[in-house]
This record gives sequence, C-alpha cells and structure tokens, in this order.
Amino acid sequence: MMKSQIGLGVLSIPTAFDTLGLIPGILCLLAVAVITTWSDYMIGVFKLHHRAVYGIDDAGALMFGRIGREVLGIAFCLYWIFVAGSGMLGISIGLNAVSAHGACTATFVAVAAIIGFGLSSIRTLGRITWLAWIGLACILIAIFMVTIAVGIQDQPSAAPRDVAWGSDYKLFATPTFQQAITAVSTIVFAYSGTPAFFSIVSEMRDPHYYTRSLLICQVGVTAVYITIGCVVYYYCGSYVASPALGSAGVLVKKVSYGFALPGLIVTTTIVIHLPGKYIFLRILRGSKHLTANTMIHWSTWLSCTSGVALVAYVIASAIPVFDSLVSLIGALLGTFMSFQPMGCMWLYDNWGKRTRSPRWTLMVCWSGFVILCGTFLMIAGTYGSVVSVIDSYNASGGSAAWSCADNSSSS
Repeated sequence: MMKSQIGLGVLSIPTAFDTLGLIPGILCLLAVAVITTWSDYMIGVFKLHHRAVYGIDDAGALMFGRIGREVLGIAFCLYWIFVAGSGMLGISIGLNAVSAHGACTATFVAVAAIIGFGLSSIRTLGRITWLAWIGLACILIAIFMVTIAVGIQDQPSAAPRDVAWGSDYKLFATPTFQQAITAVSTIVFAYSGTPAFFSIVSEMRDPHYYTRSLLICQVGVTAVYITIGCVVYYYCGSYVASPALGSAGVLVKKVSYGFALPGLIVTTTIVIHLPGKYIFLRILRGSKHLTANTMIHWSTWLSCTSGVALVAYVIASAIPVFDSLVSLIGALLGTFMSFQPMGCMWLYDNWGKRTRSPRWTLMVCWSGFVILCGTFLMIAGTYGSVVSVIDSYNASGGSAAWSCADNSSSS
C-alpha cells in the first residue's frame, strides 16, 4: 500500500504548501488524507461483500453495468498512462540534473520512454514486485536527503546571493482560486494510489487484515508527507523547487537525483505495465492466444506496452512542467479514481436497507459529500491545471513542448 502511495506526488507537496500557506496546506492535506482513507477502506468492505470484484472496472460493472465497466476501465488506463508520463518527465529532469544538461531534454524524455517500454514489456514483471520496494526506498532516500540538506544549508540554491537570507515561508498565503485548486489537486495526486488497492485486497491471503494494513499505511504516508512538506517549505520558502529534489543546491541535487533515478525508472516501468496488461487482457480474453506462446500473443502484448509508452511520451513532452502535469493528473483522474466510485459503493450496498438509523442517514450524507467533493475537485481542478499549463506555455513563448531547454534548472 505504501509503495502505491509514496512516489512522484511527494515531490510536489512543498510547492503546494508554498501556494496555500503552511497551515492551510496541512489542513488540506489532512482533509484529503481522511477522505481517501475512507475511500480506501470502502474498497476492502466492498470486496468482502462482492468477492468476484477484482478491479475498479469490475466494481463499475456491478454498480452501473457495462457502461460503468467501460468508463472506469478507460479512466483506470488513462490514469496510469498519465502517471507514466509524469514519471518520464521526472526521469528527464533527473538525467538533466545528473549530467548537467548533457543532452537535449527532448532526447532524455525519449530515452525515458524507451527504457519504460523495454522494462515494462517483461511479462514476468508481476512476479518481481520487489522492484517496487527498490523504487520506494530510492525515492525516500532522495527526498529525506534533500530534507536534511535544506535544514543545514545557509540558504536554498534559488535564493538571491546578494542579500541576507531569511526564509519567506507563509503560515497563510493568498492564492487565486486557480492557484489554490491546482495546489489541492497536487495533494490529491499524492494520495491517489487508490486504484491499486483493489488488486492488493484481492490478492491478500486474509482480506480481513486489510483495514489494519490500510490505517498503518495512511498514518505512515501522512506523517512522511507532512514532515517533508513542512521542513522543506520552512527552510526554502518561496524558493522551493518542484520537484523538491532541486531545493538544496547543485551538488545535493545531483546526488539526490542519482538516488531517485532508479525509483523513477521503476515507477515508470510499473505504471506502463499496468494499463498495458489491462488492455492486453481485454483484447485477448477468451482467445487461445492469451496464454499461448504465439506470434499474435507477443505482437499484441508488445503493441499494448509500446502504445501506452508512446501516449505517455506524448503527454510528458506536451506538458513538460512537472507541477502542471501532476496537478492535472490529480484533478482529472486522481479524484475520479479515489472519490466518486467509493461513495457510490457505499450507497450501492446500503441504500436498500430497511432499517434507516441516524448512522445510516449520516453515512448517506457523507457518501454524497464525497461524490460531490470529488466532482467539484475534478472539474475545478482540471480547469485550474489547464490554466496553469497555458500560463507555462505563455511564459516560455509557446516553445516548451519538445524543447531542448534544461528542465532541471528550476527543479
């Protein structure tokens, strides 16, 4: 569970705190943590009530029929493809940082796509999930290295050198609506590992341990997010970088990205493999080629992984600003995967109960709130993220996409 939560999202939390202010940032993070924890809990409850459900598309089919299966299945694929795009963008930033911009950034994004395609095409990837542990360890080592470094340095690398330094962090900021909703979407992305929880509970030996594991996960993840967000933002103020690994100077940036790169590669590999496998199974389900070692089997499989990698590459190249891409994923797909379906799950299982107690009424209101909140964040957050993408294009003269410019210079 922690492996599916802690990843690219944690690298943008200090920037979200800079936009919202420290106290509103923490409160928003805790609010998202509470809602997503309940959503994740509902996955376990729903699974126990409906043992045939494996993925979120199965839940959609049970609640809404074939339309529900297709809509949630497509959203599931798109979500992981967008995450793969953000992973490729993160790899390109890391390669630029480590090599001191040794090649064109567009080349580094292409290299990331090729690496992701090659590794994700390994059919036995599901049997070597220890790779995800390597990814988690690398990301945590890198981010905690930067967290410690910003605490002992004189000033952040982006701060002006000709004036006395004092952190300009704010307890309360005054963002515009577009800036605030974009920052909240970034926080949602950090907690949107929810789609992976379906397969986790489905493959547990005893699903009754799911809730206990979930609580340990969410408490640990929230503690990591708050610690990293508060410390890095407190010491860097408005000069915090995004991703946060570039906040402590050139040397620390190179070392931290050196540690983070294996984690970014593993993340990208897994999130290309997941939608590729889903599409592959949908195409060959019921066919002898699904398990047979035939030309159709392998050509279909490689077409799925290469297609996913190609779309993710286009996304990473077309939206080359890490913050904007992360907030767009969180708003457009993270909320849709982590909020609305889980509210519908509770209503599906409990709406027809004859005994309607005050607790039942309260839970109906809560489920409705989660659905409405998710819908609002999806619409408003997508708007804010799109405006942010447009602003980044305007700031770069419209040439940011497929650019050779160093994307680690402000990271």
